[in-house]
Amino acid sequence: MMIHYNESNRVFHLQSSDTSYVFQIVGAGYPAHLYWGRKIRGNRLERLLNLRQRASFSPTTDKSRPELSLDTLPHEYPGYGSSDFRSPAYEAALADGTTVAELLYHSHAIVPGKPALQGLPSVYVENEDEAQTLELTLKDAHSGLTVVLSYTVFEKHNAITRSARIVNGGSSPLRLNRALSMSLDMVHDRYSMLQLSGAWARERYVHTRKLVPGMQSVESRRGSSSHMQNPFIALLAEGATEDNGDVYGVNLVYSGSFTAGVEVDQFHSSRVFIGINPFDFSWLLEPGESFQTPEAVLVHSSEGLGGMSRTYHDLYRTRLTRGVYRDRVRPILINNWEATYFNFNAEKIEAIAAAGKELGLELFVLDDGWFGKRNDDTTSLGDWKVDLNKLPEGLNDLATRVNKLGMQFGLWFEPEMVSEDSELYRAHPDWCLHVPDRRRTVARNQLILDLSRADVQDYIVEAVGSVLRSAPISYVKWDMNRNMSEIGSALLPPERQRETAHRYMLGLYSVMERITSAFPNVLFESCSGGGGRFDPGMLYYMPQTWTSDNTDAISRLQIQYGTSIVYPVSSMGSHVSAVPNHQVHRITPLETRGNVALSGNFGYELDLTKFSGDEKEIVKRQVALYKEIRHLVQFGDFYRLRSPFEGNDTAWMFVSKDRGEAFVMYARVLQEANEPLDRFRLKGLDPKRDYRLEQDGSLYGGDELMYAGLPVPELHGDFQSAVYRFRAVE
Repeated sequence: MMIHYNESNRVFHLQSSDTSYVFQIVGAGYPAHLYWGRKIRGNRLERLLNLRQRASFSPTTDKSRPELSLDTLPHEYPGYGSSDFRSPAYEAALADGTTVAELLYHSHAIVPGKPALQGLPSVYVENEDEAQTLELTLKDAHSGLTVVLSYTVFEKHNAITRSARIVNGGSSPLRLNRALSMSLDMVHDRYSMLQLSGAWARERYVHTRKLVPGMQSVESRRGSSSHMQNPFIALLAEGATEDNGDVYGVNLVYSGSFTAGVEVDQFHSSRVFIGINPFDFSWLLEPGESFQTPEAVLVHSSEGLGGMSRTYHDLYRTRLTRGVYRDRVRPILINNWEATYFNFNAEKIEAIAAAGKELGLELFVLDDGWFGKRNDDTTSLGDWKVDLNKLPEGLNDLATRVNKLGMQFGLWFEPEMVSEDSELYRAHPDWCLHVPDRRRTVARNQLILDLSRADVQDYIVEAVGSVLRSAPISYVKWDMNRNMSEIGSALLPPERQRETAHRYMLGLYSVMERITSAFPNVLFESCSGGGGRFDPGMLYYMPQTWTSDNTDAISRLQIQYGTSIVYPVSSMGSHVSAVPNHQVHRITPLETRGNVALSGNFGYELDLTKFSGDEKEIVKRQVALYKEIRHLVQFGDFYRLRSPFEGNDTAWMFVSKDRGEAFVMYARVLQEANEPLDRFRLKGLDPKRDYRLEQDGSLYGGDELMYAGLPVPELHGDFQSAVYRFRAVE
């Protein structure tokens, strides 16, 4: 049993392999959080709740128990208005115009496995023995408002998922103004909060700050999870490091606007929360209707940030991503975008593909510009028909020619968008997100199709499906290059307009489910100007994401390092591009560009036909190396060794699950004069085994590599790097 209920003291104890999560039903039926952390056995857990009478400014709910105040109670799903003055998890506007509701325990059920969430992506199980789920039903007797809190605990992962299903059990309509996925109160505030923040071409940089009284949060109001913030936060206990100490991670399986944060109250307890952003959100619930929140994934680690990351990596790689490519190594690709942009023809494409085949690449991806009259970014989005001026023999002919070279063929789409200069927009100007009589803001010369509409969803499924059926296409890059403005739908009544953004996400998920199910052998990669929608919601449908439009190797050290805090390396697209780099104009050695890109789903974004003979030899070696190590990179355990946010160098490594093989990448940004001697330690090896360095045959003990380390390599010049391959000696 992973979930235990003690009826005598009304304590719920959820246990994974190394984690406990405990709460108790107290007073009239309030679910009070008691503990989340390292696994404990469970003697008299009710003693973990420490209540104390405070001033009259923290009013009591029970005259006979002055210490029981909702303003100080560590609540599992708090409301506002009935004496808890902190940030609530939910708010419902009732028929009488008030927003006061008080959810009390009604019942619970413990079920095997993990039920799916209606219309939303979520972590899953393949058999019921992997997990147990607690469904805790809370009710407000006055209004009939009912909330079913779902808690799933996994036997082999130190992860707990939480979500809420909110039901109108009354006889009058109500309006949800706030519906978070989870909230819990930690007993103190001696933590630092880690967030992943940035911008386009600078995604998921690591930022850490100590908690202070008041609100500290991150959010997106853009209609997507965004480049600027990621739907993730972590709390690091005092003294926690990469390898040691307690770390608590919270991640939202959602791709739209979100909020996540911590409120530290007057008594220095910390309320942690995450969910759909209540800004500009409401949802009308008629009697009997329900609303399902997205899922939050909670991970505790007693082995620092690295332990937390590896739990997320294993869980997401095996029980979030789906399909045939979940467990299959990903092909090495060449994408033509930075080689040609919109200016190409069939002969140029075939030449790049032929050069790729010569170098050992396995997949050619035709990017933007193959459809409609798409010679620049002002036209044709939505018109998913081949431009016969560029490809006179059609897409099937080109794909077949690429296949005959011995390579797979892939294609870029941006299905969620429409150009004003397009046949689709001229036929259906009401199909985009818009508000009547208001300006329609364009970005990258495009508008956003209203995916809350079933007719728009059906059009996208048919248009994309028609193309995928027309040619031997084995890979799709699904892009999205702007955020939402004028968020309105022509089909929704006035009282439901603020539902549009979430209905859009439900429509998008439905479209993706239908398309990926219809084409199960296609490898789908999501993209939003790079990493603008790098979140678990997208990974449920598409097992990898284009990490960033910034392909500069030095920039990628920080971008990929930050992304790895939560997301598995198997989800990261990582390519070699030309120099000077197109985003930051930096010139870096081809070896370093390759060494950094090897730490992901490997590929190239440049014109292979322009390589010199020496460059071709370097690429051949890179490709051959990746084919030997990609099982490690994509399915091994990832360890961060040195942070690019803390110094001039970066190091990380991959270790096979049996600890018999390892791949290490070290990079230094700038050359220093007369630099000191230094060593860097490896991780994750077996200290009792010996390892051979494949490059020169040297033998090292696993203990030596982890406790004494390797000398920092002697490198000459800026932007240099080195890689190491180790194999255990049997």
